[in-house]
Amino acid sequence: MKAVGTSVRRGWRMPAGRWVPWRTAASAAVLAVACLAGAVVAPGAAVPASASPGRGGAAVPVLRWGPCPPGSDAALAGGFVCATAVVPLDYRYPHGAQIRLAVIKHPATGPGRRLGTLFVNPGGPGELGTIDVPDRFGLFPATLRQRFDVVSWDPRGVGQSTAVQCFPSMAAEAAFLGAAALFPVGRAQQLAYIRTWSGFGGRCAQRNGALLDHVTTADTARDLDLLRQAVGDPVMNYLGVSYGTYLGATYANLFPREVRAMVLDGNVAPTLWTNNNDPHATLTVLQRVGQDVATADTLDAFLTLCGDATTKDCAFSAGTPARTHAKFTALLARLRKGPVTITLGGSKVTFTYASLLTDLVPVLQITRPFVNTQIPSASLPGWPQFAAALQALWAARGGRSAAVPAMPALGGTALSRYAGTEQNLAIKCESPSPGAGQFPALAAREARRAGPIGQVALWTDEPCATWPAHPAGGYHGPWNRPTAAPILLIGNTTDPATPYASSELMAAELASARLLTLHGYGHTAILNPSSCVNNAEVAYFLHGTLPAEGTVCQQDTAPFAPGP
Repeated sequence: MKAVGTSVRRGWRMPAGRWVPWRTAASAAVLAVACLAGAVVAPGAAVPASASPGRGGAAVPVLRWGPCPPGSDAALAGGFVCATAVVPLDYRYPHGAQIRLAVIKHPATGPGRRLGTLFVNPGGPGELGTIDVPDRFGLFPATLRQRFDVVSWDPRGVGQSTAVQCFPSMAAEAAFLGAAALFPVGRAQQLAYIRTWSGFGGRCAQRNGALLDHVTTADTARDLDLLRQAVGDPVMNYLGVSYGTYLGATYANLFPREVRAMVLDGNVAPTLWTNNNDPHATLTVLQRVGQDVATADTLDAFLTLCGDATTKDCAFSAGTPARTHAKFTALLARLRKGPVTITLGGSKVTFTYASLLTDLVPVLQITRPFVNTQIPSASLPGWPQFAAALQALWAARGGRSAAVPAMPALGGTALSRYAGTEQNLAIKCESPSPGAGQFPALAAREARRAGPIGQVALWTDEPCATWPAHPAGGYHGPWNRPTAAPILLIGNTTDPATPYASSELMAAELASARLLTLHGYGHTAILNPSSCVNNAEVAYFLHGTLPAEGTVCQQDTAPFAPGP
């Protein structure tokens, strides 16, 4: 879920409560031209012809594949084609108002017989498949790219699909939020934050009409099944990352007979999302998932491993874990007194107490940097780069200036058609939330539950307390419908966003699932690679072979391992 008010554009990570890592400024800049988009299409309006009626009377869209717009990430990455799908706004009325979905495809590269289509959802909720999948295409196992067409899309309400937008521009949204773009510190800021986000929800209701009620996970699962039919596949092959695991679980229980192969990486157990179908929540969705505590645990691991490393491998190291923890605590205390400015990649960047903790949430999700040679601006920073930024802040604390190389994801670009935090909220806020008046007390308890960094996840969820939608057509279980094939789950033992316990619960809730454990750090296996996990995924997608029960894989590279 999405952090509010930072200039960083996000991709597969979860900024401050968003289940995903960094989307880059350059990637975000091409949202205005990436694939076809559109508003709600009225009944009777001209739409692309449909090949046949789908399940429930909804027409199967015709996908007319063509070149992706110049400058889009799909075009820059190479090999992708783009199309637009038209689907019902409300599946209860399949011939009523329609919406558009932006879709991309990378045809199977060969050699070997093509096995079908692999649909990918990168998480979020609300991440853009038309950007994130081209940006991270090199992270997919090569064999899967060779044997499957890889298809992704911007889910309903998001990106270049028919999208939720509450302001005319990102600049207008930022101006409205002001200080409420970051989590509040102290009672006065808390009350102002609650008022601001209540007003934000009101703006969204005015500008988006009926769309807000139809951006549910279940509706997206129904869209996914129409896309499966549109590409001509009789069964579903699916990879869901982070929130995409909950979407996958929803699909598997709505369409159990269609599941051929499904990998869910970094799991959100369904009953945590739905609050066991109790609409009266006493914890926020991220507290129920345990992301606040998991983030605090991962920060503890970050500082411990850094303290065990040399300053060459972790610039922030103070020589021992205990001294490194104390150094970080002292740095936070300094930022509580006032902001600190450093030079980052040639630019002045100012950090506050709230902005540092907010930026740490996504940073903890990727342990080692990823370099995209085709789209350098889509490269991802890892723990060593942010340790260098922490050390620069520490040096500035002593009255000395310090400069560090740029991290690829820092910075922001104005968008003519933007993907703001409301697209995350439109999906996340289907999950039950405590009332707005409960959040100051929750914040006091959160300080004891997860320490300072826990406030980021807590207050990222607060806008759901006054979100104006009344979701229709949702799915709330059962979650144990037998599927045509067993599902492969992947859980990382030190995942800051989707803790391992959530993967264990997902395995218990689904009818037939095998949990593959990744012993390591960071959010998901795809962002923190393991050859062992990749081999297991390939065997499963190609042959239906599951790893032995109890299998534990290791990450390929430790977070602060010495460089070459």
